[in-house]
Amino acid sequence: MDKESRDYIDPETYQISIVAEIGCNHKGDLKIALEMIATAADFCNVHAVKFQKRTPKELLSSKEYNSPHPEPRNAYGNTYGEHREYLEFNIDEHQILKEACDSRNIVYSASVWDLTAAKEICSLSPGFIKIPSACNLDYRMLKYICDQFGGEIHVSLGMTTKQEEDDIITFFEKNRRAHDVVLYSCTSDYPVQFDDVCLFEITRLRQKFANTVKHIGFSGHHLGIAVDIAAVTLGATWIERHLTMDRTWKGTDHAASLEPGGLRKLVRDIKNVKKSLSYKSEDILPSERKQREKLKRVDYENV
Repeated sequence: MDKESRDYIDPETYQISIVAEIGCNHKGDLKIALEMIATAADFCNVHAVKFQKRTPKELLSSKEYNSPHPEPRNAYGNTYGEHREYLEFNIDEHQILKEACDSRNIVYSASVWDLTAAKEICSLSPGFIKIPSACNLDYRMLKYICDQFGGEIHVSLGMTTKQEEDDIITFFEKNRRAHDVVLYSCTSDYPVQFDDVCLFEITRLRQKFANTVKHIGFSGHHLGIAVDIAAVTLGATWIERHLTMDRTWKGTDHAASLEPGGLRKLVRDIKNVKKSLSYKSEDILPSERKQREKLKRVDYENV
């Protein structure tokens, strides 16, 4: 393929990073969170793990805070606010998580859901900061991150109109940070049905923003691992999947998560697919020459 083509992907610079989204799947238990870091690093072999940071009383209205959890069987408190508080780690605990990641040579990162959470996570200098789909229009928070954090800013685009996408990118361009942005194609459902994954959104984002942002990624909440492989072949260079130790645990994200064995297989398959994503260096590859001599039939007289 012509290197000037807008669809050309350079195999030499096409590196795939896989993020294990631990989120709140640790059930508010620091010991479980540390076990999940070890599993993600040593067994699953991912590039990074990602947690979440919220300040529930800042993020939620009084009504939201004091209302029951919409799915009572998944609640860790009598109200939604108490549920969210139960699952939160404080900044000192996040520091412990980051040190655990550093000790295993795996990237620590976190999604931030409000300004206070953003300030706290910025203070830890994470590998990158994630802006969840629910918060990608919180420009006050985005402005703080642009000004105070020098690393990559990963942004999910679930529940976001195309006009809002344009506004988000314009904002990062005005703040001279678009070159640090990783945009994720995403559908915000848990688990998302295959009809709603919409993988061609990766192609659309690449065509529209590849020359503006740093990378295009894919954040999946589907079942299985086939979709992620397809996302890589379409040009996504960051793949994010939720990790759980047990899909039957209480919580809304576990059903759309991969257990360690599944995530390990995904990493293995993506690495193998990455090796396959190349162009032929010559018309007849060295591995083909012996077979060509044995099998190829040529009739030049009737060309």
